[in-house]
Amino acid sequence: MSNWKDIIGPLKKTDAFIHAYNYQKLQRQKGINVFPPQKDLFNAFSYTPFSKLKVVIIGQDPYHEKGQAMGLSFSVPVGTPIPPSLRNIYRELQSDIPGFEIPNHGNLIPWARQGVLLLNAVLSVDENMAGSHRGIGWEEFTDDVIMTLSEKCDNLVFILWGGYAQKKGSRIDPSKHLILTGAHPSPLSANRGGFFGNHYFSRTNQYLLSKDISPIDWRLPLFLDGSEEL
Repeated sequence: MSNWKDIIGPLKKTDAFIHAYNYQKLQRQKGINVFPPQKDLFNAFSYTPFSKLKVVIIGQDPYHEKGQAMGLSFSVPVGTPIPPSLRNIYRELQSDIPGFEIPNHGNLIPWARQGVLLLNAVLSVDENMAGSHRGIGWEEFTDDVIMTLSEKCDNLVFILWGGYAQKKGSRIDPSKHLILTGAHPSPLSANRGGFFGNHYFSRTNQYLLSKDISPIDWRLPLFLDGSEEL
């Protein structure tokens, strides 16, 4: 296995994937705003080279307000206000990674290009209707992706925040990979405790280094020109 086509090609032939893909396509044809845009639906795979894959961060479903979702979990385009969950992720990074400065944007493409797969459990959503595409087949597809990565790869770090993501942990072989869990970074969950102070990012790098794998540079450029091509 050497590329995403080998990994997800067979999974796109499943009934679950076909149903989910056709459902979101039909919603768009009806004139419903579906996020992310069709061209960005599989950005998690487009921006993360399979040959560099090191970390998998599981999100729930895409942001459901216009201009936010870009096909990468927790990430928003440059120029879009940073969502509360990502602000809490930045806050944790600031306390965990020396030299991390909170950037003025929420674009996480620089992480993806280093080998961080930013994968939502559900890949599409109707505008202003959180969770509206749950149960149409995306969960089965992303379950299959995670299970295939667990089987075919070694020494990945899976970061699972919140109960929704942690359910996917049952597809991961803990003898081959590191699984880090915590509360979801959304304000309601994070402020109850269980998210902050768990050092997800430094623990990820410590694990990678222990396997002779280069660590992730979690720092993000502070000033960008609005382009997503970072």
